Amino acid sequence: MQSVTPARSDAPAIALRGVVKHYGAVQAVDGVDLDVHRGEVFGLIGHNGAGKSTLFKMMLGLVTPTAGEIRIQGAPVTGRGFRAVRRRIGYLPENVVLYDNLSGLETLRFFARLKDAPLGDCEAALDRVGLDHAAGRAVREYSKGMRQRLGFAQALLGRPQVLFLDEPTTGLDPEAIRAFYVILRQLRDEGVTIILTSHILAELQERVDRLAILTGGRVQALGSVQQLREQMDLPLRLEVHTSETGGAAVREALAPLPVSAQRWQGTQLHASCPRDAKMAVMAALSGLGGLRGAVLDLRIHEPSLEDVFFGFAD
Repeated sequence: MQSVTPARSDAPAIALRGVVKHYGAVQAVDGVDLDVHRGEVFGLIGHNGAGKSTLFKMMLGLVTPTAGEIRIQGAPVTGRGFRAVRRRIGYLPENVVLYDNLSGLETLRFFARLKDAPLGDCEAALDRVGLDHAAGRAVREYSKGMRQRLGFAQALLGRPQVLFLDEPTTGLDPEAIRAFYVILRQLRDEGVTIILTSHILAELQERVDRLAILTGGRVQALGSVQQLREQMDLPLRLEVHTSETGGAAVREALAPLPVSAQRWQGTQLHASCPRDAKMAVMAALSGLGGLRGAVLDLRIHEPSLEDVFFGFAD
């Protein structure tokens, strides 16, 4: 068997160079260059048909690129040496298909044998995803959320160094979603590289280190959520709560500043301002607080990841 050259510690866990994929006349992926660092949580987002699923399949070695190169842990996915690397990869597909007649524990033991992972890890994996109480129950009795957690448990078998998670929180309730991301933080702290897709952008906003926005098979934007906010230069939203008599003072203070979309609801002002005007707006309004009592509260909202996504993708 061809040996795998150990990846340098400073090399990316996942590296794509000029990756292209055609399906006949359809160009699903069009020249993607991307690095995913070791030990980071990386989000991949885009409209349906943007190329996310195709890119996932190529990174997993399930689909061969038309052109370009993909390396995972330093090994090309099209090379013979990738077989050894694949044993250190965990994958949770969007649609988890399991054997209904097996129990949860039997399911994990089945996958452990396929992955050549220690059978002793199965109970620990069930416990980590909160399914230890259902280890002996048949999968046909599992709810959708339980099936999703069982799929996540199989992805954790073999203590993977790289995790691919495709819509991993489908069917999970809020408590299970929170527990899922706690596990992801623990894995990241252990040095695991995680790449995930999700259509629920609010979930990703505070939980990924970086992300890529894919449109038309190309990487349209890349960076942390804050970096993408600054690239888009979207306006900040303001909420100003005034006293019963403070409205006039607020209007006067904001008049010389680039504050737009002003809308009053009783004593509450909703407006927006450019990012570079934030400090001037805060200074003007904070001077009306305290003993003067015109401003009772001020809230400044950054653009959401959804705002950023539509800004880049539209």
